[in-house]
Amino acid sequence: MSDRHELVGARGKRTSPLTFYRQVVAELRKVVWPTRPQVVNYFFVVLTFVLIMMAIISGLDYGFGQLMFWIFG
Repeated sequence: MSDRHELVGARGKRTSPLTFYRQVVAELRKVVWPTRPQVVNYFFVVLTFVLIMMAIISGLDYGFGQLMFWIFG
């Protein structure tokens, strides 16, 4: 219930677009951006994970399809 009262007080204050932009730029400067080798490494890790998941799901789909043909065919 106290959270609602805090939100009501915060609604009356709005920042200008210029202030918002400055805050966004200030926050983006705090971000630790990955290096190129890190991005390449992350890419291959994600690609490998996706390919493994595709293989698992394809295998399950094929197996369940064959099972359905065996049961109802």
